[in-house]
Amino acid sequence: MNVTIVGGSGYGGGELLRLLLFHPNVSVQQVTSERYAGKFVHKVHPNLRNVTQTKFCSIADLDPCDVLFLCLPHGKAMERIEAFKKLAPKIIDLSGDFRLNDATTYEKWYGHSHTHPALLKEFVYGIPELHREEMKTANYVSSAGCNATAVILGLYPLRDVMEHAVVETKGGSSQGGNKPSAASHHPERAGCYRLYKPTQHRHQAEMLQEVHEQIDFSATTVDMVRGVHAVAHVFLKEDMDEKAIWKLFRAAYGEEPFIRIVKERDGIYRYPEPKLLMGSNYCDIGFAKDTNNRVVVVSAIDNLMKGAAGQAVQAFNIMHGFDETLGLEFPGLHPV
Repeated sequence: MNVTIVGGSGYGGGELLRLLLFHPNVSVQQVTSERYAGKFVHKVHPNLRNVTQTKFCSIADLDPCDVLFLCLPHGKAMERIEAFKKLAPKIIDLSGDFRLNDATTYEKWYGHSHTHPALLKEFVYGIPELHREEMKTANYVSSAGCNATAVILGLYPLRDVMEHAVVETKGGSSQGGNKPSAASHHPERAGCYRLYKPTQHRHQAEMLQEVHEQIDFSATTVDMVRGVHAVAHVFLKEDMDEKAIWKLFRAAYGEEPFIRIVKERDGIYRYPEPKLLMGSNYCDIGFAKDTNNRVVVVSAIDNLMKGAAGQAVQAFNIMHGFDETLGLEFPGLHPV
């Protein structure tokens, strides 16, 4: 299949390109970057040196293709969505433009009105473990946010038994993209443990939409490049024993190819660890049961993989009837 990446110079676009170049059923037709048009992609993504001789092009030079992957900044995909629809019958958007189901909710969380509210219902929310069946017949998929993915996958099995959840994620610097800022300047960023969004994080809207209406969320940035580590304090409607909770997780994820339930009784890897997931499309989930009705759920992902490019390729595979794991078999490295 001929695919094109729109906005390929960012971290998410580069990771997507890396995956698609080795996908057996894909030919990468074009990769856009307005800033780097005419230059080789390895100028921006040096890990792809000698892997491909592809050059960036401008959006104005796009040709029709089978699938468009949109890796544009928030707000930019919806500006051009009608033109993009004319270029490809299927679109996978990695931005936040089409993640929410209605325009009122979008405006509340993003601070401005949606330019194409009627299209919000046409996009399937992009977590395969929740919306696999809809993806099989979908033309448009909106990939989930990285924090949202880690939290939603951790909480989803408990959605019917939870009363309330308080969640915090710790995330790596690549969440902020590759555009330099004062916050990403090395003397400011190195060794940092910074609470940057204690309330009203946009990804919270996805959690409320997909899991439960009573979720409080905060996000902290820590001194790592890749990864999201989510810790959720889940208060249940009534107390449940550990065995019953494990049954809920096994029922939800027992057949899932990219969910690994962590149930170690000893050793240093008793709970999910983002470092073990670098470059992989896995989400590791574990929990610790309190003596009352509280469960602490821990989930971890690579934000550029299961939280972005890997999950988009997983959705692509489902949309086209391919093996869901195609191009995503890498298990991660240890040690790193």
